[in-house]
Amino acid sequence: MLLDYKKIDPELLAFLEKMPPLDITRDNIADVRTMLASRPQPASRVQVQETTDTVSTEDGDVGVCIYRKTSAENQPALLWIHGGGYVLGDAVEERARIFADKFDCTVVSVDYRLAPEHPFPAGPNDCLATLYWMEDESERLGINPKRIAIGGASAGAGMAAGVAMMSRDRGGPALTFQLLLYPMIDNLHATESGQFENHPIWNQGTSLNAWEMYLGGTPGADASPYAAASRADDLRGLPPTYICVGSEDLFRDESLEYARRLMAASVPCEISVFPGVFHGGEMFVPHAAVSRRMQESILAALGDAINKL
Repeated sequence: MLLDYKKIDPELLAFLEKMPPLDITRDNIADVRTMLASRPQPASRVQVQETTDTVSTEDGDVGVCIYRKTSAENQPALLWIHGGGYVLGDAVEERARIFADKFDCTVVSVDYRLAPEHPFPAGPNDCLATLYWMEDESERLGINPKRIAIGGASAGAGMAAGVAMMSRDRGGPALTFQLLLYPMIDNLHATESGQFENHPIWNQGTSLNAWEMYLGGTPGADASPYAAASRADDLRGLPPTYICVGSEDLFRDESLEYARRLMAASVPCEISVFPGVFHGGEMFVPHAAVSRRMQESILAALGDAINKL
């Protein structure tokens, strides 16, 4: 099946002429990383305190970037997990800076291990270890250990969903909220939107390749729910959740179904679908009207959650 690009918001459509869909395989993943790393990065739109630290785990050290607006003590905190299809990206995140600045909270962004060199469960284990570290080091970090939320975008949101389940099931810190931006949670893409082969930026073929690298094969429906949250049988006891996705995103229907199942499990959940938006479109074309609405929705959801903590 082929997606009709006429459905894409006109303000976003022109960007696609400059950014073809990513084509990622095991053979070219190193080259793709090099290409993306070489692209110039715009200056940050906000000024916040930026420090780094190291989390010691059984598997080795994990780096984290810590963003704070002020040095106020006992702040709410957000464990932020970057996107990149489980195979790309790093902890230096503009969105994390924006959250810290907007809400005067501490945002800890994890430089978790990437597939295919480190398949599941390496990445979630790094993130869960960081969550425990945030609780254990809360006084030094200036955060309230009872006011920790979790979030991410794309694969980062998928990993956040899995880590929230891991923390629930293993008696970890009680998370107050999860912010899931167009989460990558279904390794099968067994939905209507998942059947289209030509989504912009992140298409079906690349996504399935990334899942194969992350899962170390193709376990199908037997994949761990900590890796692919759509595989979970029990969503009870998870924190209140916000999910957003674009109508022209490969992940649209898996996001909608996950939100439906969360609500059926008595988990408070807000779901927002933005018309004409492809995967990550609001970040690539931030000044488009629909992008501004999407960003405002994300900030409102996190702000409301933090104010309730």
